[in-house]
Amino acid sequence: MALVVICGQPCSGKSIAAVTLAEALKESETKQSVRIIDEASFHLDRNQNYANMPAEKNLRGKLRSDVDRSVSRGDIVIVDSLNSIKGYRYELWCIARAAGIRYCVVFCDVDEEHCRQWNKERGDRGEASYDDGIFEDLVRRFEKPERRNRWDSPLFELYPSRDGIEKASPVISEAVTYLTKTVDSKTQDVRILQPSIATQGARFSEANSLYELDRATQEVINAVVEQQSLGGAISRVTLGSELPPIEICRPVGLPELRRLRRTFVKLMGQASLSGPPLPTDADSAKRRFVDYLNREFGGSSA
Repeated sequence: MALVVICGQPCSGKSIAAVTLAEALKESETKQSVRIIDEASFHLDRNQNYANMPAEKNLRGKLRSDVDRSVSRGDIVIVDSLNSIKGYRYELWCIARAAGIRYCVVFCDVDEEHCRQWNKERGDRGEASYDDGIFEDLVRRFEKPERRNRWDSPLFELYPSRDGIEKASPVISEAVTYLTKTVDSKTQDVRILQPSIATQGARFSEANSLYELDRATQEVINAVVEQQSLGGAISRVTLGSELPPIEICRPVGLPELRRLRRTFVKLMGQASLSGPPLPTDADSAKRRFVDYLNREFGGSSA
């Protein structure tokens, strides 16, 4: 058994990569049984899936639940979706770890301009494509995988715009070898995740998630207050290179910020009861809160 997470910008060749890898696995010496879990299986329009935060959370929750059910069936499971948020890839990694199986990420590395062009070409052909606004929002929020992160490792990188995607390509072959190689006491280049007490007892800690959400949102509020206190009218609050700015068109007082924070935390808690869990890391929590503030303030990243 193994879990493969396909990752990439919208319209970067992920579905082709998933199908190509699945075919290569089925044709390998071990004749692997493969199951692809993708957004199309839920019969939802791709623009509806990413129209707003609740819809996107709902989609990720459905994907994660399907993965959780499937990893115990003995198949190699390939998750064909954006998988663009590192906190979500961490959640998938936790599922693999709890199941005690192999795990890897296949990243379709394509520059934004090629993705934008491919999206337009799909629309011109009458195929499923992203609306311009949704496409740009997804591109902006994409969190590139890094092999130093355990939930992004091992990382197999494809370059579809440069090399195409073929069953015989070196990266696909490397992934197949990693996923099918027989493991014994001397094997060092294949890692099978081992369940810990934490993942066996409870895969995601609600208390830790609430703590991260509380801490992250408070740091965002502190940044807004601090930058407004420097004097002069400001229209943008920056939070570093990894997060989008907060666009504000008027002074925002601390009481209003606290009210918005309380409302956001309440909404996130209510949504997690019936859908995806709360963010598992500070950056994801901050990004969601910034998106929420920009919508409330009428900012450009809404």
